[in-house]
Amino acid sequence: MNRVVAVVASLLLVTSLAVPTRVAAVDVPQSLPIATLTIGKHKAMAEVAINPEQRAVGLMHRFSLKPDHGMLFVFERAEAQGFWMRNTYVPLSIAYIAPDGRIINIEDMRPQTEETHYSKGPALYALEMRKGWFAERGIGPGATVEGIAAAIKR
Repeated sequence: MNRVVAVVASLLLVTSLAVPTRVAAVDVPQSLPIATLTIGKHKAMAEVAINPEQRAVGLMHRFSLKPDHGMLFVFERAEAQGFWMRNTYVPLSIAYIAPDGRIINIEDMRPQTEETHYSKGPALYALEMRKGWFAERGIGPGATVEGIAAAIKR
């Protein structure tokens, strides 16, 4: 009986030690490959989030972004997309992008909110930049984002 209690106690200890490590890994910004994207005459340096885990974390747990830096989200198929700002501390603008690289719509998002911001059409990509980045450069719906194909091949 004492041996069974000892084994159970050991298993509980091992399990309790393993869980915080996994949680802590989610609570830190991720580091992803960076690609250069071009929109008109403007350059954006974007981390590329391709798989579901990378997309789920996105720009969470960041307190700043370098100038002209953001994140490109790549989805499996073009469909309606929606983003929120849980655990995201930097105000962002998101451009939803069609398979041909054309911007469908751009939405401004407030930090630490769960309000969902949707694409206005089937989007295969989304590009998050510091809030106002697109507007400050005169970039709007219909503009073409170049460099996505090269970013995906990395």
